[in-house]
Amino acid sequence: APLKYFFSFFRPLEVSAKKPVAFLRQVVSVRKKVHRDPRFDDLSGEYKPEIFMKMYSFLDSIKKQEKEMVQKQLKKCRNTEQKEKLQQLLNRMTQQEQAQKNQQKLRERELALKRQQRELAKQGKKPFFLKKSEKRKLELAEKYAELKRSGKLESFLNKKRKRNAIKDKRHLPSQKNL
Repeated sequence: APLKYFFSFFRPLEVSAKKPVAFLRQVVSVRKKVHRDPRFDDLSGEYKPEIFMKMYSFLDSIKKQEKEMVQKQLKKCRNTEQKEKLQQLLNRMTQQEQAQKNQQKLRERELALKRQQRELAKQGKKPFFLKKSEKRKLELAEKYAELKRSGKLESFLNKKRKRNAIKDKRHLPSQKNL
């Protein structure tokens, strides 16, 4: 007898045939799937870049090997189209590497500032936090010093001047309007 009641639970629902059926009638109740994105879910834990970099540091060596392989293929390649594609791939790899280095520098700078603030707090002084604009000024000063060291300062400033001149030209009234 208990099995009869168990299976009767899963049988189709009996509905009168004399009543008109609704156009969109849900025949079987289906549980809605809940999609979750692990990037934004608390169950996946908190993202900490330092830990992430430690855990996936082996990827840097793999990327380095891939870059060397692409460089070798580029030297051997005779086909112009293939050579162009390989060059683009190599450029993208170097850009990604440079961006990663820049991010690492930024993180190190922020960590250094935090350490300074902790030391000041230990000494009993009130912590002082930089504004975004002040951080940007420090970044620009560092970039300027780096460009000066590498000898690329003049070319960078020339490019900047040209860009600004184009912007200014756009805002000036044209000859047609005068």
